[in-house]
Amino acid sequence: MNPIVRNILAVIAGLVLGSAVNMFFISLNGRVITLPEGADVSTMEGLKESMSLFEPKHFIFPFLAHAIGTLIGAYFAAKIAATRKMMFAMIVGIGFLIGGIINVINLPAPAWFSTLDLIAAYIPMGWLGGRLGTKHSSKN
Repeated sequence: MNPIVRNILAVIAGLVLGSAVNMFFISLNGRVITLPEGADVSTMEGLKESMSLFEPKHFIFPFLAHAIGTLIGAYFAAKIAATRKMMFAMIVGIGFLIGGIINVINLPAPAWFSTLDLIAAYIPMGWLGGRLGTKHSSKN
């Protein structure tokens, strides 16, 4: 396969797989940790209005979703890419970081969570996923 096409597919696959993992963890949130009384997270408006009811425990799964989704996406991007594997893993990490910034702008989450999420969930996990995906590879 043409290396350019393969690298483009690596980024697309990383973003799609990472997003699927992200949504899986988000879907677990209300099942594992009971949402506060009166919280409606079925719509974006309901989520915005419910954020003030959330306790720190309610932010565990969103953080895991963002971090593990980025990690898995970057890992697969690095595994699939034909060349410059770490660069394509980091492109996935940056893509998820942009999504995280959009979330911070649109959702009234506590500052501590927004800060932790933006600093720890995207670029470090993209780097780690890239490192794990390039392990035993000569085309880093």
